[in-house]
Amino acid sequence: MIGTFWSLVPAIVAIALALITKEVYSSLFIGILIGGAFYSGLSFTGFITHVFQDGMVVQLSDSWNVGILIFLVVLGIMVCLMNKAGGSAAFGNWAKKHIKSKVGAQIATICLGILIFIDDYFNCLTVGSVMKPVTDKYGVSKEKLAYLIDATAAPVCIIAPISSWAAAVSGFAGEGENGLALFIRAIPFNFYALFTIIFMFALVFMKFEYGEMSKYEKAVQIMNEPTDDDDDIQGTGTVFDLVFPIATLIVFCTLGMIYSGGFFTPLIEGEAEGEMAANPAFHNFIEAFANSDASIGLVLGSFAALIITLFVYGIRKVLSFKACMLCIPDGFKAMVPAILILSLAWTLKAMTDSLGAADYVAGVVAGSAQGFKNFLPAIIFIIACFLAFATGTSWGTFGILIPICIAIFPVGDVLRIISISACMAGAVCGDHCSPISDTTIMASAGAQCDHVKHVATQLPYAISMAVISFLAYIVAGFTHSLGTVPSCLISLAFGIAALAGFLIVMKNRTEK
Repeated sequence: MIGTFWSLVPAIVAIALALITKEVYSSLFIGILIGGAFYSGLSFTGFITHVFQDGMVVQLSDSWNVGILIFLVVLGIMVCLMNKAGGSAAFGNWAKKHIKSKVGAQIATICLGILIFIDDYFNCLTVGSVMKPVTDKYGVSKEKLAYLIDATAAPVCIIAPISSWAAAVSGFAGEGENGLALFIRAIPFNFYALFTIIFMFALVFMKFEYGEMSKYEKAVQIMNEPTDDDDDIQGTGTVFDLVFPIATLIVFCTLGMIYSGGFFTPLIEGEAEGEMAANPAFHNFIEAFANSDASIGLVLGSFAALIITLFVYGIRKVLSFKACMLCIPDGFKAMVPAILILSLAWTLKAMTDSLGAADYVAGVVAGSAQGFKNFLPAIIFIIACFLAFATGTSWGTFGILIPICIAIFPVGDVLRIISISACMAGAVCGDHCSPISDTTIMASAGAQCDHVKHVATQLPYAISMAVISFLAYIVAGFTHSLGTVPSCLISLAFGIAALAGFLIVMKNRTEK
């Protein structure tokens, strides 16, 4: 079963069960058990060892994963602090005076998500904690908020040159390749990310939903229940007590990421002035992001922001010391569901990795590359979607498919850039759809939305954009001979026209 289609079965079963049963914990665990059984050949001792020792324990002791879990806990504590201090409620009251409608609340959420482009994990939890009081006041469902958060996380990070995602993609380029330059050249062809952003704005301004999302949006309108939880507020906070912690978090997480990438190393090592002049600060900044360790950087930045927030709250006397300390276990409790799902998802990924899912998919792509040259970007997009959906990881998909794209096409070939873009877009799309994706899990946590409901409501939107992107990649594959710019313009124009037509048809259908 190793290195065959069977290697993808554990993830497929887990996803199918999650969508059918609406229960994610047991679904993931059953997928893990199937992966362990496949790998061990039904040997009991081998099965137990592989599932718990090689799988769960190894994943929970991995330094990257531990860093992400710590970051989650610290953010949970900060959100709890801001809520108890009254900062979130004060911001909600302020926003109610300045944001006049449900449309305004959603547009503000999208814009904030686009502005926080440094890292998708950071985006998911920060946007949720800031905007939830506002979207609650204007009757935006938790499911819609979760979609807006998720759709401004990975899709924005994958077209932002200064982000942890740009760093990851740059790292998968071959020796002698300028990974960041490759990433930047691929941005105009990243159709899924670009169309998703346009789609979000269009849905909000056209004031309609379709699929599962329309049911939850209608339910909020019918029930019209107040969602503010003012009973838990103990402090006398103002808008400052929400804005300051968030701003501090953004600044210090950025500093933490470039620190982990070696931005401050020349200063520490006493690099000569001549060498510093030959290596400008801006170049250092870009290189630091390309070499950054998001896990370490986010932990350092979030801890620094937490300590400063506690110090400022103490000086301003908006929350007693005892109340601040009680936020630590409360914040941890709030993140337990996300932590549990993440842990199970990582373990499931370890099962599919051990079964050789990556090698199987790489073989399929390489074997079909030359026969369908013009269709290759669209084929790579679909394969990347499927792989990311089944494994729950965009970065793992990058690592498998980008080196193949680089190997297949020579330097300077427009199809090379288009195919790399298709790989990135497909990976984000599959990750966006997958119930076992860490980004999807944290978007649910950020919006305080049931995870399976988030997946079910987001799926029709993500699939719609995937179909339009697939068609755009077919157009790009057949127009690549015209050159990079003409091919890009023609493909984008076709995709935007198809998106506009689709939205008009869907709006008419929902109104009827």
